[in-house]
Amino acid sequence: MNIKYAGFWIRFMASLADTIFLALPLGIVIYFLSDGTWFDFSQYQQNMQMAMSGNTHALDKQPNTSLKWELLFEVSVLITTMLFWRRWRGATPGKKFVHIKVVDALTFEDIDNKQAITRSLGYIVSTFVFLLGFIMVAFRKDKRSLHDLLAGTSVIYEGENEDENID
Repeated sequence: MNIKYAGFWIRFMASLADTIFLALPLGIVIYFLSDGTWFDFSQYQQNMQMAMSGNTHALDKQPNTSLKWELLFEVSVLITTMLFWRRWRGATPGKKFVHIKVVDALTFEDIDNKQAITRSLGYIVSTFVFLLGFIMVAFRKDKRSLHDLLAGTSVIYEGENEDENID
């Protein structure tokens, strides 16, 4: 079996696409469901204007956020991602677009729900210390991130594209 692991840049592109096509639409829906109470855009705009004018106190006052709506957003993204992984056998729309998928690191079979949840929650851990959990993909032979290691997963190219390696 010729396995090609997906490297940092292809995974970054898939993640960017998922942010645009999954997280952003979910965020817009939840923002409107919250009647604008999830995130105070007026304070954000004020901070941006202050920063653009060179005011060093631009970030002294942070926008108000609602933990309830933030949790709803995070859970919605988690559930939506898991539904795509289940439906598209380890791929989200971004991963599908670039022909990569998440698999069990030992068997290269579909991941189970425990792995999916662990991997999703592992994104939080991967962001600590300047995103090193994500950056480590560029330096490992098996291209596994910290959340892959925690969940026992790998990201590989899909079957017909195994011989391509676009990093």
